[in-house]
This record gives sequence, C-alpha cells and structure tokens, in this order.
Amino acid sequence: MAGDAKRLELCSTADVAPGTALKVEIDDLALAVFNVGGQFYVTDDACTHGPGSLSEGYIEDDVVECNFHNGQFNIRSGEVVAPPCMVPIKTYPVVVVDGKVTIEV
Repeated sequence: MAGDAKRLELCSTADVAPGTALKVEIDDLALAVFNVGGQFYVTDDACTHGPGSLSEGYIEDDVVECNFHNGQFNIRSGEVVAPPCMVPIKTYPVVVVDGKVTIEV
C-alpha cells in the first residue's frame, strides 16, 4: 500500500444487494456502500447539500437521489447530476477482498 493509506473493511458483498446501498459507520466516517450491477462503490453518506443520508436515497442505475431535497449524484464519480446539490460527494477507491468490501483512506 502506498504511503500511509490504511484499508478499512466495511461489510460483506452479500450485505449489499444490486441496486441498493448500506450505511456503514467506521472510525469517524459515515459511508454509503453502493452495489451498482455487481460493482461496489463507496461515498460519504452525507449529502453535500443538506442533512440527507445518501444510503437511504433512491438509486437508479448509477445515480443516487438524496431523499431530502432530491439532489442527485453519480455514484461512480461523486459528481452532481441534479440540483440543488452543487458540491460533489467524496468517493473512495474500493477493493473487494475475499467477499469483503474494503476501501483505502
């Protein structure tokens, strides 16, 4: 592993069905683990616009819609897809190891 990155194990791949998300709180992070067609993505759980939880949002393909103000983000890139959100969400590099979803932070 490069530098001082550390790997955090978040959940089992079986915990997140395709088209769903799971909120995982670890250390001081609140994260959303998404399964988009069998590929796993991890973002910050908190919407950048308001108090919404993205793991509780509406997911369609690779877009999540915040359940608070209906802003939308691309799950893969974190980019804003629809207002009122303006600031992208942070994404994390995901590595699946032995059926476990892990990220480097």
